[in-house]
Amino acid sequence: MSNDNANSSSSAPKIPRQTNDYTSEAVAERQQFVYDQTQVSLKHVTHGSLPLDSLAGNIENYIGVAQVPIGLAGPLRINGQHAQGDFYIPMATTEGTLVASYSRGMRVLSELGGVTTTVIERYMQRAPVFHFDDAQQACDFGDWVAQNMIAIRDAAEATTSVGKLSHIEQYGVSRMRFLRFNYTTGDAAGQNMCGKATLAACQWIQRHYPKPVRYTLSGAIDTDKKHSQINTLHSRGARVVAEAVLPKQLIHEVMRVDTRDMFAARQVSNVGALLAGSVNNGLHAANGLAALFIATGQDAANIAESHAGIVYVDLLENGDLYWSITLPSVIIATYGGGTGLGSQRECLEIMDCYGKGNALKFAEICAATVLAGELSLAAAVLAGDWVASHDRLGRNRP
Repeated sequence: MSNDNANSSSSAPKIPRQTNDYTSEAVAERQQFVYDQTQVSLKHVTHGSLPLDSLAGNIENYIGVAQVPIGLAGPLRINGQHAQGDFYIPMATTEGTLVASYSRGMRVLSELGGVTTTVIERYMQRAPVFHFDDAQQACDFGDWVAQNMIAIRDAAEATTSVGKLSHIEQYGVSRMRFLRFNYTTGDAAGQNMCGKATLAACQWIQRHYPKPVRYTLSGAIDTDKKHSQINTLHSRGARVVAEAVLPKQLIHEVMRVDTRDMFAARQVSNVGALLAGSVNNGLHAANGLAALFIATGQDAANIAESHAGIVYVDLLENGDLYWSITLPSVIIATYGGGTGLGSQRECLEIMDCYGKGNALKFAEICAATVLAGELSLAAAVLAGDWVASHDRLGRNRP
């Protein structure tokens, strides 16, 4: 392409919009626009059941829906702080074998009495950075912030009826001071809530600090939509542990593998994960989480953070195998955002998780589901079923 063409304004027609963009007329105009520009007829995309007036705040330039198949896995017995009982898990995916594999793991966990789940903590962050002339000024500022925590908290919390500022981590680098604000956010994931609250706190700081101060609202250590080691250590979203003791005899009968072999395979996986620099030394947490997130209206991009995990196993003297996975940054919501849309709400309701008061329960269900998938795939690899199952259930090509 010549420089002249590269620098010229695009002559391509703009996507049509109307003052009220969520009407049948506005949507039909864009659907026709797609056909006029691409000659693609939207035979499937246009067939949705969502009331158009429910879409504001969730989507722009709406033209239709992406229909992802939803399968039902379970039952999964959970003995948690917040999730207790038998649950059926809706999973949205186009990967054959996934629902069947997770159901197998859920069957085993349920037969041994259930998976134990614990939410250790749950925070959402925004992390501004303040700029100074030298490192000493940055240190003095950090001391002032600690001394004025009550007023900073009041300024932040004045913007929200739900969010509460728990604590502020501080990191000094060069002549900068990074502040990582940690909030509890009720049943919302809370990224926008925390952004608004932190902006108000920074503005208060700027008005009241004795010297002129400059800040950038995000210094990048809040790590939106990307994994980071700081999340593994300090938690972003819910930090959840799912654990179970796998009886040697049951594992042999149902999954046709020995717990000692499973333990040995875990050591190999640990080495491989270390060698690769993986953020999860388990097998496929992202599979179960993504399927749950898509089904229930979560922000799918949060999988980048939520899939991080630490698997720990211990072979007991009697041959039983203790297996746990810690997910340090499960970012979920049961209220607000996409959770209120029709099918997404129904999927949350299947697990009795829609609405206020259910976020920690849903976080435990997510962790228990991941553990079921880990056990099933680990056994399939050892038993030689992995490739055969995909051949049998996962191939829909001619």
